[in-house]
Amino acid sequence: MTDHLTHWTGPEGLPRFDLIRDTDFAPAFDRELAAALAAHEAIAANPDAPDFANTIAAQETAEEGLNRVLSIFYTLAAVDSNPARQALQRDFAPRLADYGSRIGTDPRLYARVRAVAEGADALPEQDARITRLALRDLTRSGAGLDAEGRARMAAIRERMAVLTTQFAQNVLEDERDYVLPVADDRLEGLPDWLLRAMRAAARERDLPGQVVTLNRSLIVPFLEHAGDRALRETAFTAWTRRGSGKGAGGEATDNLPLIREILELRHERAQLLGYDDFAAYKLETQMAGNAERVEDLLTRVWAPARARAARDEERMTALARADGVNGPLEAWDWRLYAQRLRRQDLDFDADAAAPYLTLDAMLGAVFDVAHRLFALRAEPIEAPLWTPRARAFRITREGRLMAIFVADFFARPAKRSGAWCSSLQVQHKIGAGQRPIVVNVCNFTPPDEEGAPAFLSWDDARTLFHEFGHALHHILSDVDWPSISGTAVAQDFVELPSQLLEHWLEQPEVLDAHARHHQTGKALPADLRDRLLAAGKADAGFSTVEYLESALVDLAFHRGQPPADPMARQSEVLEALDAPRAIPMRHATPHFAHVFSGDSYAAGYYSYMWSEVMDADAFAAFTETGDVFDPETARRLERTILSRGGSAPAEDLWMAFRGRMPGIEPLLEGRGLA
Repeated sequence: MTDHLTHWTGPEGLPRFDLIRDTDFAPAFDRELAAALAAHEAIAANPDAPDFANTIAAQETAEEGLNRVLSIFYTLAAVDSNPARQALQRDFAPRLADYGSRIGTDPRLYARVRAVAEGADALPEQDARITRLALRDLTRSGAGLDAEGRARMAAIRERMAVLTTQFAQNVLEDERDYVLPVADDRLEGLPDWLLRAMRAAARERDLPGQVVTLNRSLIVPFLEHAGDRALRETAFTAWTRRGSGKGAGGEATDNLPLIREILELRHERAQLLGYDDFAAYKLETQMAGNAERVEDLLTRVWAPARARAARDEERMTALARADGVNGPLEAWDWRLYAQRLRRQDLDFDADAAAPYLTLDAMLGAVFDVAHRLFALRAEPIEAPLWTPRARAFRITREGRLMAIFVADFFARPAKRSGAWCSSLQVQHKIGAGQRPIVVNVCNFTPPDEEGAPAFLSWDDARTLFHEFGHALHHILSDVDWPSISGTAVAQDFVELPSQLLEHWLEQPEVLDAHARHHQTGKALPADLRDRLLAAGKADAGFSTVEYLESALVDLAFHRGQPPADPMARQSEVLEALDAPRAIPMRHATPHFAHVFSGDSYAAGYYSYMWSEVMDADAFAAFTETGDVFDPETARRLERTILSRGGSAPAEDLWMAFRGRMPGIEPLLEGRGLA
């Protein structure tokens, strides 16, 4: 029986993950895919004249069962991959692409939607919005092309599904399979908390001693502390070779041929639809609008970031010389000497703050901020999830259920790297309505033994706040239709709520209340807190440069003709920027999953900085009142942005909140680059 994939009977309507078996997915997928196709066929073939109810509204519920099956499947495939699930991904991807093409290029459906859209002005606001979006999406899917064009679009979509799935699986294989044992005589500089994490990683893999893996929460602190330069180089090289054919999986995980084909197919798809290139196609529906505006923003930030990084590099090179490093500063040296520079300039040692930044303390801070801003409360509930370490919470306001929040915080070998927010179900008001079930996934280093606290780096704590910012976008959603619910907004607007929430982590009153020593319960000392906050901006040149390199390379890949050699194009972009040799791209092209494991961030990695311009100005709306928890500003933020989803264009939502477009100056000041 596979009913538990579509009929969720767990606590608070959660799926019964304890009853799910991998063998359940294929039959459930077959059944629900057929049901969705039949529902769309009924809409397209309806002999009645098209209207909002029988065409647009009908589409909103046509895939309900399929979405429930897939939300469970893709959650599990990301957090607990195995060969069976990877095989299912490879099977499902082209079939879903074919399904999407059949719907997205159906001329009958296109004609019906166009007919309804002609009268959209007379519809209620949200009904008109989803009608216009439905027409836009069908047009951009190729429904308006001739038969030959529609067939080619379908073929491209199916091939892209195969390529992007394989790309993601190759990166995961390299991440999962790499382990670097570190001998007892090579532990110079490694703090006790990091050693405990390395030993826990070894035990998890049934290995002796201590190891470094490619989990960011483990390898980054290793690069910040390890005194053994050769070990740093070995670990860093493995980290940057993921997906290149030179990683743990060898040639079998080489993503470069996939990247070339992905770029060619994106370009062809854009040209079929009448666009000059994929960047023009992608950016048309974003706040930025075109590649020129994106490039203008990124290059305006590049100059001060590059200058700051150059000054820091000169000082760190002097420190390296004192250690006997005679050559240039290398990429595997930067984090170590940046850490030492922070100690020198700010008398700050991140290890001193670590005992105060436990996961439980920082999660308490997140929930407290959500309560003070939006009157939300989080109550833990017992529920069978995919791992005993995942947690579930009821999110309520004044006793009313707002959402279920599920969090999976710790790294595991079979888990996709990075951090993300997704949903098992989204909010809507169809029928009796539906509350969201939202999921945050991180890859923090787990505690070294059962019952021990999990310690977060400052970057981990920021990630925790960031992902819960996305969760708030779902939790506070208050729209009629699922297609515009929660984070269903322009890609360069979606990061606004997540990056905005990060600002509250930096507030002294939040840290004073929640950053408590895990043994004594004492608050983080004020002088250490202030140095911690200052240290957060100390390496701003590095963090901004590595991000901008990735964003500008992504943009270059998708403008003009696709490169025959993507790595050569990457080199051209970085050379033209005079990029520092010791600061490589944040995401090397062979494992740039944002861009090549799907289309969401393709020609769109700039979105984080575009949103950052807004989040800096949005937080200023609070500080201008003299109270970072100002209730009226919080209500306006919820009313104009967080509750609205995609129910209006992003520009309109922003203007309703702030009344003017933001400038770049708050961003530069926030990054310490002014």
